[in-house]
Amino acid sequence: MEHVRSLNHTKWKCKYHVVWIPKYRKKSLYVELKKYLGSTFKDLAMQKACQVMEGHLLPDHIHLLISIPPKYSVSETIGYLKGKSAIQVARTYVGRKKNFTGQHFWARGYFVSTVGADEETIRDYIKRQENEDRRLDQLSILRNSHLQVAP
Repeated sequence: MEHVRSLNHTKWKCKYHVVWIPKYRKKSLYVELKKYLGSTFKDLAMQKACQVMEGHLLPDHIHLLISIPPKYSVSETIGYLKGKSAIQVARTYVGRKKNFTGQHFWARGYFVSTVGADEETIRDYIKRQENEDRRLDQLSILRNSHLQVAP
C-alpha cells in the first residue's frame, strides 16, 4: 500500500497530475532555467506541506505529479507555485529586484487530474466493506445473545 500522509486530525493520500504552459508557449524552459525550476517547485511545494513526487519540464509545458494536503485547494497550491516561481525567475534571470507586476511568465490556467484508485477498485472496496460490516454486526449480535442468557 502506498504511503498515507498525516496531518493533526487527518490521514490522506491526495495526488494530482498538473500541467501548465509558459506564456505564449515560449520554449524557454531549457538548460539552466529547467534545472532551476525543478528545485524551485520542490522547495515551494514543501512550504505548503506539499510534495512534488514527479516532475518533467518540457520545452513548452510542465508536468507535475504533486501530493497536496486536503487543507489546501488545488487552485490555491498551483497559483502559489506559478506565482512564486514567476517572481523568482524574474529576480534571478531578468534582473528585477522589486515587484514583478505587469509581466507574466506563466499562461493563465492549468490542467489537473486526480491520481488514485480506479472506479472499479473503489466499487469493490465499498462492496467488501458492506459485507464486512454485516459480518461484524452478526458477530456482535451473537456475542450479545450469549451474554444475555440468564441462569
